Amino acid sequence: MTNTSEAGNRRKRFVLAAAVALAALAAAAWLRQQSSAPQEAPLRLYGNVDIREVQLAFRQPGRLTEMAFEEGDTVRAGVRMAALDRKPYEDALAAADAAVRVAQAELSKLRRGLRPQEITQAREALNKALAAAGEAERNFQRQTGLLASGASSQRTVDAARAAHEQAAAQVKAAQAALSQATEGARREDIAAAQARLDAAEATRGQAATALADTELRAPSPGTVVARVREPGSMVASQSPVYSLSLDAPVVVRAYVGEPHLGRVAPGTAVLVRSDSSPRAYRGQVGFVSPRAEFTPKTVETPELRTDLVYRLRIVVQDGDAALRQGMPVTVELASPPGAPTSGSAG
Repeated sequence: MTNTSEAGNRRKRFVLAAAVALAALAAAAWLRQQSSAPQEAPLRLYGNVDIREVQLAFRQPGRLTEMAFEEGDTVRAGVRMAALDRKPYEDALAAADAAVRVAQAELSKLRRGLRPQEITQAREALNKALAAAGEAERNFQRQTGLLASGASSQRTVDAARAAHEQAAAQVKAAQAALSQATEGARREDIAAAQARLDAAEATRGQAATALADTELRAPSPGTVVARVREPGSMVASQSPVYSLSLDAPVVVRAYVGEPHLGRVAPGTAVLVRSDSSPRAYRGQVGFVSPRAEFTPKTVETPELRTDLVYRLRIVVQDGDAALRQGMPVTVELASPPGAPTSGSAG
């Protein structure tokens, strides 16, 4: 009986030890699997510093009188870089100013109406016409009475009647002239004069704009890369005289493949490196193209033509003169949690 109990205990201890050993083996296998699982490496992209140049030109034609900068000079935003001869545009502005003053005077004259002296002349002209009409009426009545007694002829009566009717017409004309002088100009005439004034002011504004356009100013900070014309040259409108490279902001154009698109979003922090300097520049993704395109290569193999990428616009926050436009760069995105720290990208 005792031997049977001891044998049972030994079997229980063996089963328990076997179970513990199997659990330890399973835990060790899981740990080895986790340690050997590949972790997502930092994402490196490749691109170029954008070439951002402005062709500076005058909006007006004329003769160049000043070219203030040479190739390689840096300029500030708003500084005057070149100038045209101002005299023709100053004369045009003076003529436009004179036309505005004439239109203002005409409108003021219509709004104020006639002078008091002119109204008095119109009233006196009516009085004169009334007096002449009264005299003509009395003469007509007298000649008509004399015709019955034979003291006047029918011809004389007819002449008196015509004079009476003519005098009455002159009275009506004088009354209309006085009424017009008293009422002033018609609303339509005033509106037409106002329109002529508006047109003259618009012409003056165009002349003032043209005069201001004789000065060419830098739209933003930059570096002069080409000086195209020299003082004394006649230039046409929109004919470039400078080529200006914009210094700020520094923008990088890079591309990301579709499998990694989920790791890139506007606002993502990145590091930008170039082959010519060990410095890493801080940047931020500002734009992710919503449209896929083929890998941009000069010569595309059939394999590359099937590789679609999305364009990124990255704004470098601490760029300097070492990041030159057109320079190839490497863009490194921040590592995901648990990923190993990346080294320097070439």
